[in-house]
Amino acid sequence: MLAGCVGTEPSEPPLGQAVFDARISQLEQTLFDRCDRQHRRGEESWQQLLKLDQTVQDVRQRLSYLSAEVGQLEQAEPAPAAECPANDSLLGNKMVVGRSEWVGLPQVGTYLKARIDSGANTSSLSATDITPFERDGESWVRFKLALTEDDVVVDDVRDAWIERPVERRVRILQAAGDESRPVISLMMTLGPVQESVEFTLNDRTHLTYPVLLGRRFLMDIAVIDVSEVYLHERPSFPGGNPPEDAERDEVDDRGDEEE
Repeated sequence: MLAGCVGTEPSEPPLGQAVFDARISQLEQTLFDRCDRQHRRGEESWQQLLKLDQTVQDVRQRLSYLSAEVGQLEQAEPAPAAECPANDSLLGNKMVVGRSEWVGLPQVGTYLKARIDSGANTSSLSATDITPFERDGESWVRFKLALTEDDVVVDDVRDAWIERPVERRVRILQAAGDESRPVISLMMTLGPVQESVEFTLNDRTHLTYPVLLGRRFLMDIAVIDVSEVYLHERPSFPGGNPPEDAERDEVDDRGDEEE
């Protein structure tokens, strides 16, 4: 009876050759993949080390150059400070002008006071009775100088008609609406400078100066010293007062006026 109760566990079937070979192949592939990944990681680490070594070499070379330049600078003598010329009316190739100057208009035959304003783009001339007309198929304009009794001018041209071709027109945006103004070109003198200057035409009698010179004229020609006025002599015209009498006409412009 005891012998009949004793049992044995079932044994696993023996591995066949095909199963054994498959497992061996899988194990070999796993080992191969691991070795391949480790090899790639080693290659990447090696390349990074090479780049890092090259960077270190570059930094050392730059430091060597900088060290040599610093040594040269320490041995060099300091350059003497440049001295500004005193009372010089020229700054490099540019003329120095005050915040207001006398200008001459040879084609009109008069001198006028002008305010220098780098904030304005185009220069402006005070004009009234502006009348457009056509001449030889081109646009022209006829006008008079718009002046007050206090404006200094050659008396013969105060009410004279002036005719000039229209170079272009500019659009002015104002609170009351848009306004189109003609632009003319006139030869103008200021001290030693004689240039053809573009002026917009509009009535400036409510302002202090009949002429406004903007940055189109100033560019590459002059710089402004706002602490000065009338640095250049008033030009002379037939029928006008001599330049030496200009000082009495400049008294009221010594203050800090604005337009």
